[in-house]
Amino acid sequence: MAYSEIEDVSGYVGDFRVWVRRKARYVDEAECTACGDCSDVCPVVMPDEFQAGLSTRRAIYIPFPQAVPSSYVVNADECLGSNPIACGKCVEACDKACIDFDMQDEIVELQVGAIIVATGMETYDPTPMDEYGYASYENVVTSLEFERLISAEGPTDGHFVRPMDRERPQRIGFVQCVGSRTVLSESNPDGQRGNPYCSNICCMNTVKDSLLLKDHYPETDITVFYMDIRAFGKGFEDLYRRSKAQGVRYIRGLPGEVEEDSQTGNLRVYVENTTTGLLEEHELDLLVLSIGAIPRMETDTVRQLLTLSVTEDGFLMEGHPKLKPVDTPTKGVYIAGCAEAPKDVKDSVTQASAAAARAEGLLSRPEIDVEAITAVVDEDLCKQCGQCVDVCPFSAIDWERKQTARVISAACAGCGTCAAECPFDAITMRHFTDQQIYAMIDAVLGHGPADERRPLDNMVVFACNWCSYAGADTAGTARLQYPPNSCVIRTMCSGRVKPDFVWYAFQKGAPMVLVSGCHYADCHYIDANRNTVRRVDALWEGLERHGVDPSRLQLDWCSAAEGQRWARMMRDLEGLRARVTVREVEETREAMKGQKVPRRSQVARLKRPTAATMVCYRCGNEWGATFDPTADRERMCLACRSNSVRVMPNGKE
Repeated sequence: MAYSEIEDVSGYVGDFRVWVRRKARYVDEAECTACGDCSDVCPVVMPDEFQAGLSTRRAIYIPFPQAVPSSYVVNADECLGSNPIACGKCVEACDKACIDFDMQDEIVELQVGAIIVATGMETYDPTPMDEYGYASYENVVTSLEFERLISAEGPTDGHFVRPMDRERPQRIGFVQCVGSRTVLSESNPDGQRGNPYCSNICCMNTVKDSLLLKDHYPETDITVFYMDIRAFGKGFEDLYRRSKAQGVRYIRGLPGEVEEDSQTGNLRVYVENTTTGLLEEHELDLLVLSIGAIPRMETDTVRQLLTLSVTEDGFLMEGHPKLKPVDTPTKGVYIAGCAEAPKDVKDSVTQASAAAARAEGLLSRPEIDVEAITAVVDEDLCKQCGQCVDVCPFSAIDWERKQTARVISAACAGCGTCAAECPFDAITMRHFTDQQIYAMIDAVLGHGPADERRPLDNMVVFACNWCSYAGADTAGTARLQYPPNSCVIRTMCSGRVKPDFVWYAFQKGAPMVLVSGCHYADCHYIDANRNTVRRVDALWEGLERHGVDPSRLQLDWCSAAEGQRWARMMRDLEGLRARVTVREVEETREAMKGQKVPRRSQVARLKRPTAATMVCYRCGNEWGATFDPTADRERMCLACRSNSVRVMPNGKE
């Protein structure tokens, strides 16, 4: 369905309902012959998005060549309308009477079993990087604009000219990594000038363009300014060598300044050649900025509708980078192409084929198998409060006021955050029941002749299955050394850690408790670990209220690849544990006996940015900050990089 957008999505794997807004084209696509008579008489002139703004189009136009369907569309925001007093010229020019300004948007409901997200990417706007003069000099263009200039279907009909004087450039420079691989620095303190990741496609795009120019205009002098050339794919290194063999110069260094000769329009580029250590000056006719890729803005809307996760870079996160590269945390939803990460055509086609195969495999089965690790509601214990619905990241719980909650097993991913949230113990997690976790805590801290270890020596560590537990595995396989008295209790998600578990561990004599899970950007259950932070905040306040040192409860995020971080966390915790005395443990047990488990913190009541003191319970560092409860950012100590950071609001909100 062309010229349409998703309005809403409901349901679950095998039974999705999708509402699509089919926008009014104001042209009958079945009757339109794409003759162009309507466009010829349209008085409205607008920049052509397909030609990167280098040419114009009319308010009635075909979006791009070979568009499907091959019919014109009217941009209602630009059109003067059908009123003859205002315009109406296109209606008069259309012999087949295809134009109908009475058309309305149509909402179409679809029932589907699987969804593939392939929303693509956008290109970086280099305007903030003013050292290249993109916003100041007409002969500085982006790689996308350059592609249109050399295209046979471009604004110059394939005649390669520069924008300023329509003359063919003889000396061309390419600047790599514009908007990519840019880190925080003194010149980029807020991270607004570019992105930290590699955009994957820029290097080979420049190599391809240089070969194309050399084939058509062998006398052209081409210089490429780069940090590193990443020719990693099949045949890419050969293309790179061919480019150098045909006379393309590669200078390792990025320009620091670009100036324009006001008389000729030529550009003087100043760059430090890091290979020779010399400052060089190059005069060019045209400078091409090889811009990077960024996530599409529309992808965020789709992400919210389908409850998908995103990486720190803003691209959609796959279910597992190796085992499930096209799956998502939401069952029945798959991703393909640059929605997942920047990639070239070959990798996009490969991933699209894989996503189609996964969807076909799902739809070809008469029944759908689900994981046995799902939540079950005890109808006799359920008080119909609906708290579980609010925290479920997959909308897998069906509930209405004054009705018992019901878990949709096909949609449940088994994170367990609903079971941790329920104050009435009405939700049971299969294979990760409360009784099983309490039994593991007892085994860690139990007293008796069968246990030769003293409970005071053992630390209770809750680790999520996907990241922190896997990080411990990584530390082990890498043979990293850390204290052996951290007793790990595996849960599917840190959101499964019920406040009662931590409270019970301290009542049993635990000297230290660590709750660990995925980084915010890596959460396999979308945002379930945000509930972990909220619960730990309440526990810190509750411990302090009963005279217990809140730093004995630690919170940290650790990914599966961060074995070094896991080992360091365990060494730091051992240092904190060694300071806990037997008397302190006994006083804790006595103080917490019969006390109610805290579930809501002062921080959770904040609704707007508030001045606060941030306290790190790992190293003791304190600093002032404005805490924004709506910002979805990890708390991290500026000194030790720990996530055991407590927010202490300054006064009342």
